[in-house]
Amino acid sequence: MLQLYNTLTRKIEPFHPSEDLQVKMYTCGPSTYQRAHIGNYRTFLFEDLLQRYMEYLGYKVTRLMTLTDVEDKALTQAEKENLTVEEITRKNEAIFFKDFKLLHIKKPEYATRASSAVDQAAKLVSELNQKGYVYWYKHEGIMNAYFDPLKFKGFGKLAHLDMNKWPKKKRRFHKDTYPGTPWNMGDFIVWHGCGLCGVCYNTSIGSGRPAWNIQDAAIVTKHLGFSIDVACGGIDNLVRHHDYNIAISEAASGKAFCRYWLHGGHLFVDGKKMSKSKGNVYYTTNVTAKGFSGEQLRFFLIYGPYRKKLNFTWEKIKVVSQKLESLKKMVSEIIQSKSIRSDEKLVVLARTLVPVFEASLNNDLDVKGAFDNLYETICELHRKRDLLTAEDVKSILDDLKKIDVVLQCLF
Repeated sequence: MLQLYNTLTRKIEPFHPSEDLQVKMYTCGPSTYQRAHIGNYRTFLFEDLLQRYMEYLGYKVTRLMTLTDVEDKALTQAEKENLTVEEITRKNEAIFFKDFKLLHIKKPEYATRASSAVDQAAKLVSELNQKGYVYWYKHEGIMNAYFDPLKFKGFGKLAHLDMNKWPKKKRRFHKDTYPGTPWNMGDFIVWHGCGLCGVCYNTSIGSGRPAWNIQDAAIVTKHLGFSIDVACGGIDNLVRHHDYNIAISEAASGKAFCRYWLHGGHLFVDGKKMSKSKGNVYYTTNVTAKGFSGEQLRFFLIYGPYRKKLNFTWEKIKVVSQKLESLKKMVSEIIQSKSIRSDEKLVVLARTLVPVFEASLNNDLDVKGAFDNLYETICELHRKRDLLTAEDVKSILDDLKKIDVVLQCLF
């Protein structure tokens, strides 16, 4: 049985969707004001792995990924590059999905821009205002809408916030996002009224645009409804963002928003966080320019516990890629085996490929354990390959191809 670490409960739990074999899955996508880097792709890859493995197990996964194309940062970047918000976000979105092909990431059924769910965001703001969770307030001459977390019982349950430390004095946070990881302990903006510049939409609640804090909730509830099975994102989303999604959705519907929450760890470079100021932000093109393939980069980024910090160095990706290529070389040599008689011990060993792979993936997506066991078994089969018949080889290849439906880096 598939068991996953649930951030909500801080425990590894058996996975049971609300509907038998039907899974509704929401994953945070990129902010398309800039290009996604390989640290972002580490998160998108663990989410892809989760979807592929669930489908491997027989689940029908309906996956939605949010594309943040309207936010404060997009407006600032568009002005900096002398482009429209649409021009800059569409350009980066195209690069994003080109990288998906390179890394063998399956495009979600719903890859949805925030700009396409403005109607749902406005509807949520109106409903939450009527229920008393959201209020209107004029800031610098502009009428915005804010969510009061103290009105929502259980706020901060995902990040396990101690709400006793929440300030009693009214505070408001007016921006879409804030740098760093501290919690903004106050009311968060859900709707920007129209200012002198920027992007505005005519909606049922007037002219304006949804804040980033309500966009994902609007996209998810519009396409998947108010209750889903799995939500994923990077560990950064655990600060503010995902608890905002829970509060907005559950305050509007009265239903539990999501049962399983998964968060991926950071990718560091030479032991340091990626930063433009440090000059250590890498993109897929930087990696392929060094001679590494998309499959090798994919393997490097999934080869390790997805919840833990992973350190990228050029030497590390070289070593990990060599291990992958070593396995592929052994498999290509096993294919040449044409023994007349089978060795029963080898046949029994070969039959462990799939069960051992499944046992590791069922353990909170343990790709490293799965691959290391796979490598050890292939080494033994390769060492005695002269004792494998054509039928044995076909069975081994069939099993490896079945496994590669999930891993996407063996063939």
